[in-house]
Amino acid sequence: MNEITYNKIEDENNPKIKQLYWNIAFGLQEVDGLKPSKYMLDLSSKHINNQKTYNEVQKEILNYHNKNKDSHKEADLVATLVYEILSDKSFRFDILTFKNYHKRLFSNLDIEKYNPGIFRTYNFTKDEPILNGDTVFYQSYDLIEDTLKYDFNEEKQIDYANLTKEELINRISDFTSRIWQVHPFQEGNTRTTAIFIQKYLISMGFNINNDLFKENSLYFRNALVRANYTNYPKRIKETNKYLIMFFENLLLNKNNKLDNKDLYIN
Repeated sequence: MNEITYNKIEDENNPKIKQLYWNIAFGLQEVDGLKPSKYMLDLSSKHINNQKTYNEVQKEILNYHNKNKDSHKEADLVATLVYEILSDKSFRFDILTFKNYHKRLFSNLDIEKYNPGIFRTYNFTKDEPILNGDTVFYQSYDLIEDTLKYDFNEEKQIDYANLTKEELINRISDFTSRIWQVHPFQEGNTRTTAIFIQKYLISMGFNINNDLFKENSLYFRNALVRANYTNYPKRIKETNKYLIMFFENLLLNKNNKLDNKDLYIN
């Protein structure tokens, strides 16, 4: 009887896949207005062309920022770890994985600012340009863990195989919106949510148009804002329609117009 053996996952060799992962990694930084340095772009190019391994790229960019004061530090270091998570074939749908992604993404940055992998211990607001400076109401810090447990447990009961395409899009939009609204971390919530949702969908076998996260990461974030903002005196009600348009393009290859200007309120 032939024994079935495990295959060790090695560094990705396909230049097209590597290019895609790096594009997503850089694109996601735009949710916070961050751009990679020229040095980082050069390293990623060498990695794509198989001139450097991922480990060499990660080591060199860490050494570079340890020796230089560069405003692109956060974009560079987080991007390398976004790439690492995207290329990692492992995944488990639970809160521990969600927390672990945050810890991995921000562990090389200011510990006090990000507190990587740890839920926040205070409440906060954030002035949103698309809301004319108003804020979304995030979950209270003392309810973060219980709320996420509820959302994750409810999601585990969903049988996506028996949903229509419309039901599927509505469901994944709703789940994404809900865990983002909790905003469990001090910083980096949108990037962590985006990576987790991508990995979740891939783990279920969905074919994803990953260019969407590369090209429309800011739209994705602002769609989450609109999905969680209500102001009745201004006649504004929370709506998932923008998030649904994003996921229709992501999963169904639709061609909805994703214009960030449409998300601004008057």
